[in-house]
Amino acid sequence: MRYLGLDLGSKTLGIALSDSLGIIASSYGIINHDEDYERLIREVYDIVQDKKIEAIVLGLPKNMNNSIGPKGELSFAFKKMLEDEIKIPVFLQDERLTTRQAENVLISNDTSRKKRKKVIDSMAATIILQSYLDKNK
Repeated sequence: MRYLGLDLGSKTLGIALSDSLGIIASSYGIINHDEDYERLIREVYDIVQDKKIEAIVLGLPKNMNNSIGPKGELSFAFKKMLEDEIKIPVFLQDERLTTRQAENVLISNDTSRKKRKKVIDSMAATIILQSYLDKNK
């Protein structure tokens, strides 16, 4: 089963793909959206069709006390939009500290600050997707 991992930020959507067996996640890129969610859904739909995606894993930002804030509510709304328009399962994955993990990986690989800014959301999506895949083996 092939999965698409998503990290929804305020201006960008980080994207990751799994291999065809659903074992390994890898970075795919980002989409700038400026809160144009209709266009964003269409672009995600195109990726789903092109890459033959069977399910989506969307990051769910939670507060450290496990409560859901405004960004978490946005993820729930985006999940519903994806399910309504794309018609494949969308699973939520706790994404606490994934951006920090992504930054640490990039720093340990000596990625420049300028380049880190461009790839951090995609790396976070990769961590979200890999966490989901590992949890559901």
